[in-house]
Amino acid sequence: MTRLVDTRVEAAAQVLGDLAVRDVPLGPMTTYKVGGSAALFVRPTSVDHLAVVADAVRSSELPVLVVGRGSNLLVADDGFAGIALSLASLGNEIGLGDLSGRVADEHVVAAGGAVALPVLARRTVAAGLAGFEWAVGVPGSIGGGVRMNAGGHGSDMAACVVDVDLFDLRLGRRAHLPVERLGLRFRGSDLGDHQVVLGARLRLRHGDPAASSTELEEIVRWRREHQPGGQNAGSVFVNPIPGEVTAGELVDRVGLRGLRIGTAHVSDKHANFIQGTEGGTAADVLAVIEHVRRAVAEGTGFQLRSEVRLVGFGDADTESVEGVPL
Repeated sequence: MTRLVDTRVEAAAQVLGDLAVRDVPLGPMTTYKVGGSAALFVRPTSVDHLAVVADAVRSSELPVLVVGRGSNLLVADDGFAGIALSLASLGNEIGLGDLSGRVADEHVVAAGGAVALPVLARRTVAAGLAGFEWAVGVPGSIGGGVRMNAGGHGSDMAACVVDVDLFDLRLGRRAHLPVERLGLRFRGSDLGDHQVVLGARLRLRHGDPAASSTELEEIVRWRREHQPGGQNAGSVFVNPIPGEVTAGELVDRVGLRGLRIGTAHVSDKHANFIQGTEGGTAADVLAVIEHVRRAVAEGTGFQLRSEVRLVGFGDADTESVEGVPL
């Protein structure tokens, strides 16, 4: 198998040429700060570069991983035997449009796929726009946010997305999809790894800047008080019954708050957070995730789904929920 992978990597490297860098560590690009390297890493600066990546994917059949803010990625210690992409040099633009002559309550803004959700939340609030305050507490990107329908504090991407601009690596071309064709659902969508979100348009509304600023800061305050910092990927498990049964309550019910396996542990501050450690391993983080999942199933009957995208773990990759890189 290793020889087959090596052959495929070489085939892709030949097509990518100077666009690709070999063996780039992915762990530092994630909030867990653990994990190995990508066999090939590409930072495209144009859509033409994505077309070359598409050629490489078709000729090698290697898997592709789009690395956003890395806020829900857990990369295996052995790394990722495929092509990892970062849109950091391609999708950072924010277009607020003309705000000088307000002619309607609604206002559409545009944001590149690499734009951080908290950054856009603050920019829109500062511009007097409301409806995106909730995103200040989600440490992901627009692209990842669309693909997993990120949300929190009573709203989500589905509530404001108008349409998206993407590049299909299978077809080798750009596409424009209205929100109705994205299949957005609770923490998931119909978009696949081969569909790279270049940007999205969001429908917001004109609001009261002071009120929005207060709401934004309240969200930040609440998260600081109730959620831990450090090396984690935010909430690990999806709440089984939103608004009624939370994953954190179930983890507490079976007495796993503080559980430690090697270099990873369940947070003492919030039982739905699993903390990594500087110099730790992805294997330990995964061991805690799996232990918690089994214990909750045996103790409560609930089958928890993980929001964390597992990368490079082989069969275990399929155990994660429809999570995508944020």
